[in-house]
Amino acid sequence: MFKVKSPPPPLFQRGEKEKPLFTDKEHEKPPFEKGGLGGFEARRVLNICNVCGYCNGFCDVFDAAQRRPALTAADLAHLAHLCHGCRNCLYSCQYAPPHEFAINVPRTLTQMRQHSDAAHIWPPAFASAFHHSAMTTLLLTSGTTALLLGLIWLLQPNPHASGFYRVLSLPLMVWLAVIPLSWSALALAIGWRRYWRFTRPNAAPVTPRMLWLALQDVVLMRNLRGGGHGCNDIDERFSHLRRRLHQGLLAGLGLSFAATLTAMFYHHVLGWSAPYPIVSIPVLLGTSGGIAIAFVTTGLLALQWRSDLTPTTRSARTANSAVLLLLWAVAASGLALLIGRESAAMALLLALHLGVVIALFALLPYSKLVHAGYRIIALVIERIER
Repeated sequence: MFKVKSPPPPLFQRGEKEKPLFTDKEHEKPPFEKGGLGGFEARRVLNICNVCGYCNGFCDVFDAAQRRPALTAADLAHLAHLCHGCRNCLYSCQYAPPHEFAINVPRTLTQMRQHSDAAHIWPPAFASAFHHSAMTTLLLTSGTTALLLGLIWLLQPNPHASGFYRVLSLPLMVWLAVIPLSWSALALAIGWRRYWRFTRPNAAPVTPRMLWLALQDVVLMRNLRGGGHGCNDIDERFSHLRRRLHQGLLAGLGLSFAATLTAMFYHHVLGWSAPYPIVSIPVLLGTSGGIAIAFVTTGLLALQWRSDLTPTTRSARTANSAVLLLLWAVAASGLALLIGRESAAMALLLALHLGVVIALFALLPYSKLVHAGYRIIALVIERIER
């Protein structure tokens, strides 16, 4: 047994009373308030981890924490996003509950990550949408779908157009997608830039090699391998399933993006209008991507449903479920539209698909999806320091 030094003062407001992070109502409401509660607990936990050092081989977090003994606000934000939630450290820790130290690194960093994501949202008034991600997703998806149904009902079908354009013109569909996507791009750029300036070390420049190595970490998801045997996806047993499913989700999104680019090339360069034949490149790419996304999101939801709640929080699980269900809805509605594009239900299916796609675009900065940029930045910083 060793004696642990008292942690530094709270992260944000020094005058606020310090309380334990994990209360009886911890699963009901995470600490999003501006008090330094999350920072205090994260410092306490990581100070003990820095003294122990047992988990240093599991992922990059613990080596990075030892390079940051001060554990400043920027340090904690960086470590929170560097953590991929493999959970090896929880099930291997001799100080995990029911030990009196109650060390739970995955849950502590999950709460810090939620706090950091909310703190960097732009504009700040929209942070409430992040706090209530499930309700925001439901309301926005319902609203955009209702908007599309209303437009289809109000606008007269165009007898001179073919396919989807009989119901909604191409310029209208483009503007309906470009407006929320442009806003989200601006909000993401501002938030990510603030986070980069907040956490970036000044010691070394960013080189193409560092970016390439960080990209490899993203694609291979090196920090989801745990200590090499895999993550503790459900309980103390090792598994590579969650890592494979995340890689499958990346592949599905990549195929869908490639389908969009190919369709744009067909339309603007070759002058070929949609809908395209089943055996065309855009349809094959989009179908493959949609099937992959639907399959992977179903697998991730099932895995999450079966997993132990101890390493995470109910709020984080709810936010994750909301994003997975939204991605599943985009993929499923797209596949349904492909199947029914020549049927009488085409207009309804088009409204459903465009509605969830527009909601996805609008929610990029205000949902769990925003963490992707922060995590990439954290991996780049890790490569700089290593």
